[in-house]
Amino acid sequence: MRKGEQTRAAILDAALDLASRDGLEGLTIGLLAERMQMSKSGVFAHFGSREDLQVEVVREYHHRFEEEVFFPSLREPRGLPRLRAMLSRWIEKRIHEVTTGCIYISGAVEYDDRAGSQVREQLVASVTTWRAALMRAISQAIEEGHLRKDTDPALMLFELYSVTLGLHHDGRFLHLPDAVEHTWAAFEKLIVSYQSVSH
Repeated sequence: MRKGEQTRAAILDAALDLASRDGLEGLTIGLLAERMQMSKSGVFAHFGSREDLQVEVVREYHHRFEEEVFFPSLREPRGLPRLRAMLSRWIEKRIHEVTTGCIYISGAVEYDDRAGSQVREQLVASVTTWRAALMRAISQAIEEGHLRKDTDPALMLFELYSVTLGLHHDGRFLHLPDAVEHTWAAFEKLIVSYQSVSH
């Protein structure tokens, strides 16, 4: 990478770290300039506005999410093995984010009622992409006969999301020591409840 690209990547990395900790709304050019030991105008030279920076942070988070969670799972056989891999990596990431913070969850709280915001639109687009990938994996597991034919993919997706949000609430907000153990138990119970008799 050229020097300008390296600087931009380093700023984005620091911005992602700050946003994970303080939320996207807590991300300011001033804080970022201080972290990078740069001038505010130096940061602005790479990102035209605070909103542009926030949008880029969401894009970068989504890119890393896909690299860590989605793409490695595609190596698993189609059906339940792939779905399990996606869910396991997702939960592992959520467990890590109990201490570091999750852009998607904090962003949903910060931008749930901000219609027209570019940051909200990027958050919705990123989360929708992940949800579509999960829906596809659930549907494929039904087609492969791994999950019951009467499985409702949308309901199963809702339940899976509820488990990960429960982890965030109990682990990050309430600091309950058994949050992770309960998450894995709930996840396994949910999968088993939808499995076909032959699997």
